[in-house]
Amino acid sequence: MLTTGLVLAAVVMGAGMQRVTGMGFALVAAPFLVLLLGPVEGVVLVNVCGAVTAGAIIVRVVKDIDWKRYAALAASALLGIIPAAILIRLIPAPVLEISIGVILAVGLTVLLVLKSATLPQRRRYLLTAGGLSGFMNTAAGVGGPAVSMYSIATRWQHKSFAATMQPYFFTIGTFSLISKAITAPATFPVLPLAMWLAVAVACLAGLVLGDLTSKHVPARAAQILLIILAYLGAAATIIRGISDAVA
Repeated sequence: MLTTGLVLAAVVMGAGMQRVTGMGFALVAAPFLVLLLGPVEGVVLVNVCGAVTAGAIIVRVVKDIDWKRYAALAASALLGIIPAAILIRLIPAPVLEISIGVILAVGLTVLLVLKSATLPQRRRYLLTAGGLSGFMNTAAGVGGPAVSMYSIATRWQHKSFAATMQPYFFTIGTFSLISKAITAPATFPVLPLAMWLAVAVACLAGLVLGDLTSKHVPARAAQILLIILAYLGAAATIIRGISDAVA
């Protein structure tokens, strides 16, 4: 019961964070869902909840979505999945996870140190961010930090960024679920109907809380939260890689 309560609380917090910052569901909820269901089924449930949460938020923020940037990010992210799938077979997962985490942490630090420098909003940088996001999402399960780095570097208005991330995460999340359903249907968690309903209610509650909170959170505070989440993503990836290496 305690674990179930923690899982539902994590889903509420993850959905709320997703609404306020544009990302963060997996970083908040994944540890608890993995604890309840295990590393494979837990990640699949994270994908399900993340896609559903992003899909629900789209309705609330549709007027602020930059559809051109979304299309470029989504297309390049799907392309980024291909080399990641190849590298996963060639490079040990711990090495890949630690390398990605270190690169993310260093990149974020450089951006913050050089905060006066602004990256031009050119298409090639957008496509690079999407490709890296798709690559990192497949290789280490962290697709958000790469696009958050792009938003920080280009001074992308946070309201537009957070809105645009919803169809983006919905797209890559749905694509991931479809691919897993085709290649490994046994990985989908088998939960009682009551638990599925509880998770759905928790997602809804988190969205409502996030919607209320977003009206009172200044853009600067939301950007700080975004940076914190990106660092947490980098740290979690490094820790997971080290844990896998010593296991």
